Amino acid sequence: MESGQELHITPIQRIIQWRESHVTDRQFIILLSFFVGFFAAVAAYVLHWLIRQIQYLLTAGFDITTYNWLYLVFPVIGIYITSLFVRYIVKDNISHGITRVLYAISTKRSQLKGHNCWSSVIASAITIGFGGSVGAEAPIVLTGSAIGSNLGQFFKMDNKTLMLLVGSGAAAAIAGIYKAPIAGLVFTLEVLMVDLTMASLLPILISCVTATCFTYIFTGSDSLFTFHLDGEWLLERVPASILLGIFCGLISLYFIRAMNACEGVFARFKNKIYARLVFGGIVLSLLIFLFPSLYGEGYSAINILLNGKTETDWDTVMNNSVFYGNSHFLVVYIGLIILTKAFATSATNGGGGCGGTFAPSLFIGGFSGFFFARIWNINQIGVYIPEKNFTLLGMAGVMTGVMHAPLTGIFLIAELTGGYQLFMPLMIVCICSYLTINIFEPHSIYGMRLAREGKLITHHTDHAALTLMSLDSIIEKDYTPVTPDLLLGKLVQVISRSHTNFIPVINQGNTLLGIIDLAQIRHIMFRTELYHKFTVSQLMKPVDIILGINDPMEDVMNKFDQTTLNYLPVVDINNHIIGVISRTRMYTMYRKMVEDLSAE
Repeated sequence: MESGQELHITPIQRIIQWRESHVTDRQFIILLSFFVGFFAAVAAYVLHWLIRQIQYLLTAGFDITTYNWLYLVFPVIGIYITSLFVRYIVKDNISHGITRVLYAISTKRSQLKGHNCWSSVIASAITIGFGGSVGAEAPIVLTGSAIGSNLGQFFKMDNKTLMLLVGSGAAAAIAGIYKAPIAGLVFTLEVLMVDLTMASLLPILISCVTATCFTYIFTGSDSLFTFHLDGEWLLERVPASILLGIFCGLISLYFIRAMNACEGVFARFKNKIYARLVFGGIVLSLLIFLFPSLYGEGYSAINILLNGKTETDWDTVMNNSVFYGNSHFLVVYIGLIILTKAFATSATNGGGGCGGTFAPSLFIGGFSGFFFARIWNINQIGVYIPEKNFTLLGMAGVMTGVMHAPLTGIFLIAELTGGYQLFMPLMIVCICSYLTINIFEPHSIYGMRLAREGKLITHHTDHAALTLMSLDSIIEKDYTPVTPDLLLGKLVQVISRSHTNFIPVINQGNTLLGIIDLAQIRHIMFRTELYHKFTVSQLMKPVDIILGINDPMEDVMNKFDQTTLNYLPVVDINNHIIGVISRTRMYTMYRKMVEDLSAE
């Protein structure tokens, strides 16, 4: 019999069994983190290669001295092709890449679907290549995380290991795109809220270093941005750095609020696909036609601001626009770019495109830093500040504000440009930006949606445990409901057969009317002469506290604290009973979750 069972073992099962017998979990996680880093680097390279090829084919022949009518056409085509790809091939929502990773960690035990390993790459390449004003980073983070998740699921790893592999994939994606391994590590810590212990530090570092090394192999040693320090950092520039940080925090607030407002507008077209496409396409096309710097990720425009030395150099940022040749409009042009980028990004995603807000935050930051320095120097407010340096500082400041991630902003910009000599002003700007945005928004642009639903993982162990707990996993459905017209004698029979002390009272439509509290009817339960004199409707008590099927676990815990009942009913939006939550079972699972999170 045993030999017959062995014949039915698949090759994959044999591999898993051999691994479990010969390789420890810790060794295997390290091996998986290497492959996660490699595949994330490949995905990042493929995505950027596709974007470059599409952009070259579409815009290589454009005349830089005048506007081009094709800017009105290409973005709409890109959004339309992307929406068709998502609707008919992927058949799933792949927008808000980093938010989806956070959602998977908090509610789906870090399980991402297999198509996420490739679908975001293709969709975002089409969107950005055709001019969509979004970034490729969030789709690659989703791709890297999905690679880690699916590798872990393939080898039947536990939930805690899956979370680590998801974090490793996200870190590797950031490290691979920007050749910045430390930034990838702190991104996982700050944005994804994955706690770093000694057990998790090594796998994430391995995936980051692996992704960075293979990106160097694929693309050479050139950085995404080229930067040469313009003068030494001076103590006299500290006030300007502080003010820039505050300015970046306010720009971050504007960006977040504008994005949320635009999402609300596009939400009205939820079931009107073509209306969304037309509206989003018109807005995006008009903005790109007027401001070609909004085309695609916009990194070439940032490089102009970072490397310009004269007015003529910086004026090239207005190529292909109606502002071309009017250098005295440069500051106005830069300011309008800052104001319109949020709308261009929202129109791209809202219209059906696929992309993230990581690159737009860097883009707005670079333009904001240049704008701030330009205004400062024109008005001679204080000591001269180099526009190039402050462009770089602005990138870190706005990204910090949008993502609530000061360490990521500091290390990403420092690693990305080799600007370690600006470490001190980078820290000043990022700290000031973070403190400013925190006054208005307690969560990042990625976490705020989940925070509203109570599904955001945090570094607080108790909150994280409650977030990771699932209401479905502790709901009990082994109960016997009774109707209000049931006699006491029949109720006693029901109680004798019931496995719980929770007896819900429902009507014919399964609507919850109340509950039977055994403690309150104990004095008449055994008086047989009363069995035909009382009905359930006379004995039941109303339920003051009930649980909704979508209630966050923190709310569930708080509701139990408000009552002495050991059971609380769970109902749907129509007050139809679904199940019951036991106080004992909930606290048992909570203690187990805290223990798992606290384990090394």
